[in-house]
Amino acid sequence: MTIIVTGGAGFIGSNFIFHMLSEHPDYRIVCLDKLTYAGNLSTLSPIMDNPRFRFVRLDICDREGVNALFEEEHPDMVVNFAAESHVDRSIENPSIFLETNILGTSVLMDACRKYGNVRYHQVSTDEVYGDLPLDRPDLFFTEETPIHTSSPYSSSKAGADLLVLAYHRTYGLPVTISRCSNNYGPYHFPEKLIPLMIINCLHDKPLPVYGEGLNVRDWLYVEDHCKAIDLILHKGRIGEVYNVGGHNEMRNIDIVKLILHALNKPESLITYVTDRKGHDLRYAIDPTKIHTELGWLPETRFADGIQKTIDWYLTHQDWWEPIISGEYVRYYEEMYGNR
Repeated sequence: MTIIVTGGAGFIGSNFIFHMLSEHPDYRIVCLDKLTYAGNLSTLSPIMDNPRFRFVRLDICDREGVNALFEEEHPDMVVNFAAESHVDRSIENPSIFLETNILGTSVLMDACRKYGNVRYHQVSTDEVYGDLPLDRPDLFFTEETPIHTSSPYSSSKAGADLLVLAYHRTYGLPVTISRCSNNYGPYHFPEKLIPLMIINCLHDKPLPVYGEGLNVRDWLYVEDHCKAIDLILHKGRIGEVYNVGGHNEMRNIDIVKLILHALNKPESLITYVTDRKGHDLRYAIDPTKIHTELGWLPETRFADGIQKTIDWYLTHQDWWEPIISGEYVRYYEEMYGNR
């Protein structure tokens, strides 16, 4: 079986490729990635010589290029991780999110239709549901929760989800969608909360925390997410949405303090900055559907996962040090320097 994985040089996509190559020795993976700022080809260096792996630098919005790849590879499945995903960047420049996350999704599905009604899976986010109040811990996102987006990023992902379901209803394209909570683990790009805090701690730099840090996120270890997508691909019901959550709700400030404690750094490094526009208060997923239908549950406790993540960043400085120089540093200063 040949699977095209888009966005495979990014955080979750690369971990998914590693998982699939390990768990399915008869599968071949073709990674399609544009290599924007968050795509890192060095992440895939351990498998570049693997005969069951191929890397292709390509934008999912490039219809001609995507069609040519489908003609050449005849894929059995497509898993779409490719997306602009940083909320702050979407607030600064919404248009690129609409282009990649919506138009790129349509290009991929058109190719799936054209070349054999190929099985398609869309990797989405719990952010399409908006947020939950902090004072109602009994409330959770289910697959029936209405879409209620807060940012250009989440709106673009919601638009893509609706398009995927429309292609299933209108054209009969065999699709599934997974909506995950916040992932963490190896190869996480340093602009995101957990790796940013780890790396800043290691350099004794200020740790920028939005508002008072009271926003709550449901954290999912990336390996658990990859296992969930694997199950959905092979056993999920066509045309369905599956929520994938970690049952690990944490306030941002508590995560920051946990990382400081683990690295033996003082809390005086915490620097509170002006809150993000439209900042969602709380995310929390009810994964009952995927557990009941497919038997999936998160396996990694947050206490274990965060320690493994910290250890990984301590031992893989050669991966992240080149990233935090140059263009990313300039972006970081623009986003947090005057807040």
